[in-house]
Amino acid sequence: MKKLLLALLATSAVAGAAQAQTTTPHAYIGVGAATADNQTTDSYKTGAKVYGGYDVDQNWGVEAGYTDFGKENNGAGNVKGSGTYVAGKYTVPLGDRFSGYGKLGVAYNERKFDNGLGTHVNDYDTGLYGGVGVEYKLNEKLAVNAEYERYGKDKAFGAKADVYTVGLKYGF
Repeated sequence: MKKLLLALLATSAVAGAAQAQTTTPHAYIGVGAATADNQTTDSYKTGAKVYGGYDVDQNWGVEAGYTDFGKENNGAGNVKGSGTYVAGKYTVPLGDRFSGYGKLGVAYNERKFDNGLGTHVNDYDTGLYGGVGVEYKLNEKLAVNAEYERYGKDKAFGAKADVYTVGLKYGF
């Protein structure tokens, strides 16, 4: 009886270890469309997002990216902005193809204003970055995702810190 119990425990341990290692470490890149509300005109402008990361295992990874918040005329001049981030990422599988994730890290943001008459205002800051999202795997290499991201505190002008993104990710 003891040998049977020991064999069952050993088999369970091996099966559990094999299941835990279903995802091998891999890198990925992605592109997306990001939209943020403008402080002055209260309108959404869509910009591009480029990102890449490395999944250490099924749950943990690290990601870095650049988001262009777009260029907009707020009546007094042109405003353009961007954000760059580095974050740790935690993913929770929600089935065979779906997963949810959260990201936490640091963001560096730039806002530039130019009225065309010689007045230039540049605003740079570093702050907390966070994001939550869902992902759907189309196949082993390709996935689509949707996420909400927060790039630090709201700014005095330009895009707000709240960003909504829809993207396409390719894994290596």
